[in-house]
Amino acid sequence: MVKFLKPGKAVILLQGRFAGRKAVIVRVFEEGTRDRPYGHCLVAGLAKYPKKVVRRDSAKKTAKKSRVKCFIKLVNFTHLMPTRYTLDVDFKDVEGDLGGMGGMGMDDFEDESDDEEELSKPQAADKAVEAEETESAETKTEAAQSS
Repeated sequence: MVKFLKPGKAVILLQGRFAGRKAVIVRVFEEGTRDRPYGHCLVAGLAKYPKKVVRRDSAKKTAKKSRVKCFIKLVNFTHLMPTRYTLDVDFKDVEGDLGGMGGMGMDDFEDESDDEEELSKPQAADKAVEAEETESAETKTEAAQSS
């Protein structure tokens, strides 16, 4: 049988929360994995399309209407409708940008506990923002007490 669901193929999702949404196949798992023993693939697509912009809209409203929201999801082959279109994109770069999800095999998800611990620790930038917020709150309370 010819394998036509390859990375870069444009598809339309048929089931679930993103039904009717367009997506692109990033990675294919023909034989399935231990957790998902059926053929499936990793897709990336648009969850929220940009809205039509009218000339009389303010800059703030134009910016809000122009926003695009994306999703990444593992989808069963039966829930996809392939189109005749393909994208010529090197997905090795994209997989690196997925935060490690696309670069690892699906059997390696148990090893993410280290990543979760790193993410749960507040970063230095977050600490600086929190410090600024507490300082500004303290100055406001001192100003309120002095007046």
